[in-house]
Amino acid sequence: MSLLKPASYAFRGLDAGGAWSIDFEAIEGIKCFALYSGACWVELAGPPAPVRLEAGDFVMLPTGQAFRLYTSTEAAPLDAEAFFSSFPTGEIAVLNGGGGCLGVGGYFDFDGLHADRLLAMLPPLVHIRAEANKAALRSSIERLMSEMRAPQPGSSLIAGHLAQALLVEAIRRHLAERSSNSTGWLFALADRKMHAAIAAMHADLGRRWTLKDLAGVAGMSRSSFAARFKATVGEPAMDYLTRWRMMVAAERLTAEGLSISVVASAVGYDSDSAFGAAFKRVIGRPPRQFAKVAA
Repeated sequence: MSLLKPASYAFRGLDAGGAWSIDFEAIEGIKCFALYSGACWVELAGPPAPVRLEAGDFVMLPTGQAFRLYTSTEAAPLDAEAFFSSFPTGEIAVLNGGGGCLGVGGYFDFDGLHADRLLAMLPPLVHIRAEANKAALRSSIERLMSEMRAPQPGSSLIAGHLAQALLVEAIRRHLAERSSNSTGWLFALADRKMHAAIAAMHADLGRRWTLKDLAGVAGMSRSSFAARFKATVGEPAMDYLTRWRMMVAAERLTAEGLSISVVASAVGYDSDSAFGAAFKRVIGRPPRQFAKVAA
């Protein structure tokens, strides 16, 4: 989440009645919708097939692609931007008198250089069903709706924090449900031993890590650790470490404006030339050129 760098978000409630359909255009970032009561359908512009949402469900669209939210395919679709823009951010938009379907939806935009790469690890539609929700996710939805239905001083600030908490809880639930048959560093965090090794790398990027060191952190033999890391993360441990170092280095060169020498040392390189070669291999261009273009 720190590399994603959440920059902005906007949330509104929706209280809709009767037959309705709303079209949402594609945007950069994450779109999401939590259903408090009633039922409706969500359909992406492409696969997968339409998904029915019940009270307590949460749906997240990490790739920001266009989608439709509806109760009836026969209803003439409304343009989401035109409809919701007439209601202030943080309030509830009423459609057809309301009373049939109540929920809250919105988007998160990100400033992180690697946001697209990180979000691409998630499927185009993440559906967290009510029966799978943990108390934290349910309480976030209920508290968010409460702040929107009965605004008080500071409600918009509290709603913003609740929305971010809802996003994190949803990602946690998705990882917990999919970790047994999914590959990638996000899903590997559900594996206690791999989590320990990944956390150690992230916490001390400047350390001259060896495969033996990381295996020790995970409490495994070198060979067993190497095989398990590749199987769960999808790439060898040292390759992952190099790629993560370069992603962090790219952020520090641009967002923090640090010199190449300082960044190289901070991510575990003794020489600028060795760092430059690794950076170009992972990011696609030399660090000095990258920093100049990104500035």
